[in-house]
Amino acid sequence: MAEDLKLRRYKPATCDNYLRCARAFVAYHRKPPQQMGLDEVRAFLLYLAEQRKIAEATQHQYVAALKFLYATTLGRPEVAVAIPWPKVPQKLPPVLSGTEVEALLNAIGSVKHRTIVLTAYGAGLRIDEVCSLRVEDIDSKRNLIHVRNGKHGRDRYVMLSAPVLTALRIHWRAERPAGPELFPGRMQGSVISHEAVRSALREAARRCKLHKRVTPHVLRHSFATHLLELGTDIRVIQALLGHRSIRTTVRYVRVSQAHVGRTRSPAEVLGTQEAKKKLG
Repeated sequence: MAEDLKLRRYKPATCDNYLRCARAFVAYHRKPPQQMGLDEVRAFLLYLAEQRKIAEATQHQYVAALKFLYATTLGRPEVAVAIPWPKVPQKLPPVLSGTEVEALLNAIGSVKHRTIVLTAYGAGLRIDEVCSLRVEDIDSKRNLIHVRNGKHGRDRYVMLSAPVLTALRIHWRAERPAGPELFPGRMQGSVISHEAVRSALREAARRCKLHKRVTPHVLRHSFATHLLELGTDIRVIQALLGHRSIRTTVRYVRVSQAHVGRTRSPAEVLGTQEAKKKLG
């Protein structure tokens, strides 16, 4: 299965996740997957849902991994097709206010961690994207950041704002990275771990007494919502976030209370010339 994932150029994090799910499936039944079929898959998924009480989104990951295992590695697509996708509720993503983002940044003591968090928020980057940035990806002449190998393996460009560029320069002077990695890890050739960034965010949220859930992805949601509230076209937001479908980006419309508040009700124009002209 590991070779099949690599041949299809799945990202390392996805490979690790799929393999972890497949190993859990085998460990539950204590026999090789070649000897199991749909009944065993259903029993395992029911165990996860009813006894482990995993979230719907987590169950979705298990289903994706098992579908890949049976359809690709074992060559049994009839089993893969019959595995049901769980219905995942569309919850409104949490969003920080501008004041909360500013307080969070001020509460981060490390220059390196603060620069990573500001870059993630200021450019709407996923945690893997910001941690993997290279020095050559920063184009200060055109005010662009080159995001390489994003989700689904696609590259894109995002804005390089003045505050982010200033922070990156301060980080560069303090850190002086020896290799191409902008945010290197402890081992040569590695990048800073995702957990190190998450831990810095949790500690900053504790310091400034934020009671909202704060994660790198919350920063990304906040970036998109704040852009919408500033009047940015949703198609531009889609391109900046690297969404393949506008439907994913539309989720942020539901989040933005300011956007809703600025929307005029048709009741406001009833009986006016504008209503006769536009509403008939």
